[in-house]
Amino acid sequence: MSSLYFDIRSDQWPLVYDDHYNVSFLGLEKFHIFDAKKWRNIIRHLIAADFIKEEHIVRPLEAKKNDLLVVHSTKYLKSLKWSTNVAVIAEVPVLACVPNALVQYAYLKPMRLQTGGSVLAGKLALDRGWAINIGGGFHHCSGNKGGGFCPYADITLLIRFLVLNHMIQNAMIVDLDAHQGNGYQHDFLGVPEVYIMDMYNKNIYPKDKEAKQAIRRKVELGNKVEDLEYMLKLRQNLKAALQEFKPDILVYNAGTDVLDSDPLGLMRISEIGIIKRDEFVFEICKANNIPIVMLTSGGYLRKTARIIADSIMNLHRKGLIQGEM
Repeated sequence: MSSLYFDIRSDQWPLVYDDHYNVSFLGLEKFHIFDAKKWRNIIRHLIAADFIKEEHIVRPLEAKKNDLLVVHSTKYLKSLKWSTNVAVIAEVPVLACVPNALVQYAYLKPMRLQTGGSVLAGKLALDRGWAINIGGGFHHCSGNKGGGFCPYADITLLIRFLVLNHMIQNAMIVDLDAHQGNGYQHDFLGVPEVYIMDMYNKNIYPKDKEAKQAIRRKVELGNKVEDLEYMLKLRQNLKAALQEFKPDILVYNAGTDVLDSDPLGLMRISEIGIIKRDEFVFEICKANNIPIVMLTSGGYLRKTARIIADSIMNLHRKGLIQGEM
């Protein structure tokens, strides 16, 4: 059994977060478009709304080398000891000039903690029927290669740990981030026990043709897609996916970079559209008795933290998630 797995108190919600998720590089994080404090801001919104108290949040453990080796090659993990390599993955060129000890502490350690959070959230989803890691969703990272701000393959790890511990036999990944999830797709190429549905903007990064072969239900969208078309395609395809495949768990990569005016997603989904999207995914899982684990993934506007918090509160209002057992 992994040390990343532990049982939580009955009064705790399966909401996984630690304040050390947040990235701080002496201000260097401002060179990246990503809001490096997004995760803290989500929790602050939830606490300010009296939705949850600090003591009810689950704090994960950091994924250590032996945990990461379940998916990652030794060669890949060694490559992260060079700041130039990490600078390419993080898409912050100036990092190449920063001592690796600082890069480890300020960027890779928070990412390992979020990875531990994803692994734990997988177990908690089976225990409680749902779980949300307020971070994670590093869908551009595979066992051998990082990229797109994703240094660790947390989605692959989440599923592999559940399989290795005989907690599941199969899984479905539903990736609704604006970008194709090419990392875990490389890891699960030719693995029939993992069904991948990916709905993304085909005109943006990463355009990974080889990885696309792993997708069982591919929904390619164009720039400027709006709520109506988006929700119609989501409803049709997720219903069809669940008729084709009955998963033991659904891993929901809930990127908010589909939001209108997001500089990287180039789509036009409204704030209410994102809330309704999340509601539908949780609703269909509840109707089919499928445990769901949600990861927050991409989202590059400052306001996405509030939208994610609003979405979580909406899920509770609709009776799709609940707190104490």
